Amino acid sequence: MRCAVARVAGASEVGSAVARRDEPGPFDPVLRHGRFSGYWWVVTGLATLAAGSALLQLESADIEALDIAFWVVLGFVILGEIRPVVASKELSPSGVNLATAFHFAVLITWGLPAALIGVLVGSAIGDLVRRKEWYRTLFNLSQYTLGYLSAWVVLAALGWSASPQTPATLQPRDLGLIVIAAVAYHLVNLGLVGTAVGLVSGQSLRQSVFGDFWWHTSTTLGVMALSPLVVVVIATSWGFLPLLLLPLALVWATAQLALDREHRGLRDELTSLANRASIADLVAQRSQQAEPPRAALCLLDLDRFKEVNDTLGHSTGDQLLQAVASRLRTACRDDDVVARLGGDEFALLLDIDEVWEAERIVGRITDAIRAPFEVGGILLEVEVSAGIALFPDHGQDLETLLRRADLAMYEAKGSGETLVSFDPELDQRTPGRLALLAELRQGLPRGELFLAYQPQVRASDGRLVGAEALLRWQHPTRGLLLPGAFLPQAEHTAVMREVTAYVLRAVIAHLGVWRDAGLGIPVSMNASLHDLADQRFADLVADSLAQAQVPPDRLCLEITEQALVSDPTRVLLTLERLHGMGVQLSLDDFGTGHASLTRLKQLPVDEVKIDRQFVIDLDAGDAADRAVVRAVIELAHACGLRTIAEGVETEAQRATLAGLGCDVIQGWLIAPALTAEEFASWLEGERTLGPPLPAVPGPTGE
Repeated sequence: MRCAVARVAGASEVGSAVARRDEPGPFDPVLRHGRFSGYWWVVTGLATLAAGSALLQLESADIEALDIAFWVVLGFVILGEIRPVVASKELSPSGVNLATAFHFAVLITWGLPAALIGVLVGSAIGDLVRRKEWYRTLFNLSQYTLGYLSAWVVLAALGWSASPQTPATLQPRDLGLIVIAAVAYHLVNLGLVGTAVGLVSGQSLRQSVFGDFWWHTSTTLGVMALSPLVVVVIATSWGFLPLLLLPLALVWATAQLALDREHRGLRDELTSLANRASIADLVAQRSQQAEPPRAALCLLDLDRFKEVNDTLGHSTGDQLLQAVASRLRTACRDDDVVARLGGDEFALLLDIDEVWEAERIVGRITDAIRAPFEVGGILLEVEVSAGIALFPDHGQDLETLLRRADLAMYEAKGSGETLVSFDPELDQRTPGRLALLAELRQGLPRGELFLAYQPQVRASDGRLVGAEALLRWQHPTRGLLLPGAFLPQAEHTAVMREVTAYVLRAVIAHLGVWRDAGLGIPVSMNASLHDLADQRFADLVADSLAQAQVPPDRLCLEITEQALVSDPTRVLLTLERLHGMGVQLSLDDFGTGHASLTRLKQLPVDEVKIDRQFVIDLDAGDAADRAVVRAVIELAHACGLRTIAEGVETEAQRATLAGLGCDVIQGWLIAPALTAEEFASWLEGERTLGPPLPAVPGPTGE
């Protein structure tokens, strides 16, 4: 796992960026053909000429004149190089180099040749201790050399003179030219390093040179403000120099506190993974590059994690999240970013070239998550849903990528898949989907939703045996909407629970009215995967029936095969509870989904519904459909289940179904879906919407 890395005002970033690109050998980045290679040779070449010219001016007397004060300051240079002040990994991962203050003090006191000795000795030792590549060390020495050369040119032009044999002393009136020289050093240093970073990382030069300009300017000039104080101390007595260790120690301690605070701000407290702010920084850095490398943002959501908290407590839930985080770290590659966004939601930032690479990696990770977790002596199995969005294809900021990965993830939940990659078609549906969901939530309390009832009759003689409740929405601007226009969008949202509660209350209320009128027929209503996977749904049904004093066998819940495939264990638990309390269960659209024959035998259902797609061509004599329908009917009867065919529109279809032994039919041949008032009239015998049904003989063989 890696953390956010920002642009650095120091040569250390140059090597890091190159290393991340191709993992080169010690000198490969400057030996291969490329813009950075050419730039490196120009900078180091100029610095070598400048340093050589300056050092050749030194005489043996100059070396002998460098007293103990120089060597004490050189010790501070080495200390500053080895121990930079790192107060922010985000703004300056390599830290603020305190050695700059002492380098500049040497320049002011003993002149350019002495300062270059400090650069060559101090910076080289510092880079060796930190084990930097040689090409990075040479670039460091070069950019310092050219920076101090520019500062010395400014000082000399303004009349400043200093050498080992005639050290300079500083007066308050000299502070102006010291500031000008410091600014010259800073601008040259910033330009040299920023250009190198831009060439390596692909950022625009404007971004690489002037990104975080004021941060780097304030920190660099703030450090260099110590230089005049060091010069004054040197002029008084070198023996006072060690006292500088005390304020420097305080600076290091304060920086460490700030670094710890930033670290906590970029880390999830529970799991120690990166957090939302950290991964946002990484995405932002990528988007600033001229040619950003491709990546995949994967959103992972633990299914039904809330039930762990509700059942086993939040402490167990926290332990499970920590265990999941640990397994994610292990399953991911070293360069992959793992973050926890909050709750049971995790994110991965993966370096990839093609979407199939991300799908393969995430598939391996989700397989690892499925293995049981032992938490507090309990084995817990975790299911996960995942969505993938590509950077920069699907967005160049975290919010856009998260929104699109979230759409893909919920598409996975809805389709019963573990992983789905974002498709632009999903995004095209989003604005309308969100608006429709908001209108649905508002329409519930306004009474815009209502139920229509379609009669169900015996196929043999047309006797009424039940009805199916069908939801309708009288939208104020879109008109009458059928369930297919809005329920799929609501399926995996919180509003679905509200819709289910409304339908359940309305059906049970109508059952109570019809019971009081002496009509004891059952009414069917649809139950979604969202309902059946919620263990509280059975309690809601039981409480609603008890309050209305409606017998449980008057309610029939229709379930789909997809619900059984998506979450068979949890759905079966709910079905067994419902069946145990006497609620009727119907397997809807049988033959169009994924239910196996073994599962049909094991299901606690009372009836099987034959989908309309097998009914529609029965009157045309379609042999295949006829064979399928007969097989379903015989299978259901062998399992002790009744059968009901939907979508019956012609007398020929009804006669064929009755002849094959189908128990119950519904469709426009009998009646369309009727409002509660129309259904009440229909019940009283006003069957103006459909002709009386002739008797049909029992099943015949063929």
